[in-house]
Amino acid sequence: QVQLAESGGASVQAGGSLRLSCVVSGYIKANVRLGWFRQAPGNEREGVASIFNSGPETLVAEALKGRFAISHDTAKHTLYLQMDNLKPEDTAMYYCAAKTWNFVPAMLVTLTDGNYDYWGQGTQVTVSP
Repeated sequence: QVQLAESGGASVQAGGSLRLSCVVSGYIKANVRLGWFRQAPGNEREGVASIFNSGPETLVAEALKGRFAISHDTAKHTLYLQMDNLKPEDTAMYYCAAKTWNFVPAMLVTLTDGNYDYWGQGTQVTVSP
């Protein structure tokens, strides 16, 4: 079992920055895929970014490239999402997710939520104009 706990969400003005954190604990096998997802009211959950172990393999949603970056500090057992130049449309609940294996999977990173087994409770990000 893997536990995920997000933090760092806040209310900010457009153009600001936030760094979300997700502490990863529990039974992590040899390899782990970690991801960030978000869901705004009335919208479906969408993939934001994904990382395999501590990199270098990463994936960021095309529309967010250049503003969002994902990283994983294995020593601190913490996943990060750096968000810069925030826009009102970035307002959402942000979730981290994980899937872990004892082998290296064929697909290292993905923004498809069905490819993750464990989820955190989420942290709210609100961006005002």
